Amino acid sequence: MEKIWLREYPPGVPADIDLNEFTSIKDILEKSCLHFADLPAYSNMGVSLRYRDMDRLSRDFGAYLQGLGLGKGERVALMMPNLLQYPVALFGILRAGLIAVNVNPLYTPRELEHQLKDSGASAIIILENFARTLQEVIDQTAVKTVITTQLGDLFPFPKRPLINFVVKRVKKLVPTWNIPGAVPFRQALNIGAARPLADVPLNHDDLAFLQYTGGTTGVSKGAMLTHGNMVANLQQASAWLSPFSRPAEDTIITALPLYHIFSLTANCLTFMKVGGHNILITNPRDMPGFVKELGKIKFTVITGVNTLFNGLLHTPGFDQLDFSTLKISLGGGMAVQRAVAERWQKVTGTPLIEAYGLTETSPAACINPLTLKEYNGSIGLPISSTELSIRDDQDRELGIGETGEICIRGPQVMRGYWNRPEETAQVINRDGYLRTGDIGIIDERGYTRIVDRKKDLILVSGFNVYPNEIEDVVVLHPGVLEAAAVGVPDEKSGEAVKLVVVRKDPALTAEALIEHCRQHLTAYKVPRRIEFRTELPKTNVGKILRRLLRDG
Repeated sequence: MEKIWLREYPPGVPADIDLNEFTSIKDILEKSCLHFADLPAYSNMGVSLRYRDMDRLSRDFGAYLQGLGLGKGERVALMMPNLLQYPVALFGILRAGLIAVNVNPLYTPRELEHQLKDSGASAIIILENFARTLQEVIDQTAVKTVITTQLGDLFPFPKRPLINFVVKRVKKLVPTWNIPGAVPFRQALNIGAARPLADVPLNHDDLAFLQYTGGTTGVSKGAMLTHGNMVANLQQASAWLSPFSRPAEDTIITALPLYHIFSLTANCLTFMKVGGHNILITNPRDMPGFVKELGKIKFTVITGVNTLFNGLLHTPGFDQLDFSTLKISLGGGMAVQRAVAERWQKVTGTPLIEAYGLTETSPAACINPLTLKEYNGSIGLPISSTELSIRDDQDRELGIGETGEICIRGPQVMRGYWNRPEETAQVINRDGYLRTGDIGIIDERGYTRIVDRKKDLILVSGFNVYPNEIEDVVVLHPGVLEAAAVGVPDEKSGEAVKLVVVRKDPALTAEALIEHCRQHLTAYKVPRRIEFRTELPKTNVGKILRRLLRDG
């Protein structure tokens, strides 16, 4: 497709990026640490690490890993929430020439075992709160080295022992565990400080991450993201930011977990590249605590998913915060709902800008212009050096205004799935386009709108019904906090729409909701069944698990 979207680019955003400016993430990190040495890089619970601290500590950790005999290309797993230890360990892994494997700390033993075995990880850094889970499966994996950390390990004295004592002894958040030979994180740093860090040459073809897909629809797969993929996406993201953000001036709220590709790239890595300051929120599910933390910070950027923004908007005190420095609010990971976006802008004074990407695209593929004045219902424009094509099931390109599968091509598209060539071939076609599984439509200006996930499509008497459309209508009702629409078997129509709702108003009835839907939806789209729940099942990032609602 012709790049019609380039005409809509804001002034200063290039059509293409310079992929050869950096050889690797290691290259970017080392230059940032030198250039922004005295500036704060990452902060957590009031404690900050400067860029020079990041340089020293990640060097020491990388030297420790190399001292274990780990060679270039070996896999090292990370299993922790947003702590200062995360970027230190991550950058140590990458500087040592190793491959990072991000692991969700809330995984069950079965899920953890699969990911460690599938990746072939030989070492893991884990918050000891989750060590019991690892203990149950480690003997079935190739893991030989376990490095454990406690919540406050990079805090100064006396905050460090105090926090660690409260977590372990008062709140009792650390189940008893026993992993012989496990090495404390601080000990690893001390050992590494006395060792040299060998310079491992890295280029665009070397793997940086095995980034596992969520696994919400089956067994999770490791997307092979190269240093070239990641450098490309960092160049693309910073190019999109460049007209609106000067180096070293931004403070970004990092509430989504860093092990998730959105937060990893958009927050941890992109703002490291431009000398920004990441504020790491360890437990964003504690909304009152999160709002209290936001009250202490003059932040300029915040990223999140729709459920996070919605949760903040419904937390007492959020609307009283000072948003005078806020420039950019970026939503991704799932569809941003109009009702949430409009309320966000009313409360904060800044539009909620929607972006789009996948684990397989490192992740950014489309972003709305940051000059946007209000929510537009679109995922935006393909970013620099990126092509978008709408295709049918026979892989034929469709035209403007036609609905089909969104396909993406660009330097940020993964090499493929780890040890899964057949599955790779199913999603990347001969022309190098990634089939995203999302159904969308592109307009004459190049803006793309997602209709829904291909697998979430509901077929009612032969008509396509898209859950996103129904959910957008339902959450407009003032008595609704959250909603999810799924398809369920129906004798007459094949499938029917089932709606699962979390009420804001306890008096809300199914009849009132159905009447509301009838006013805004064609008859076959109106839910046949309504179920009220106290909460919706979600991934740790906040995506609603429609599969569990269908099965339930």
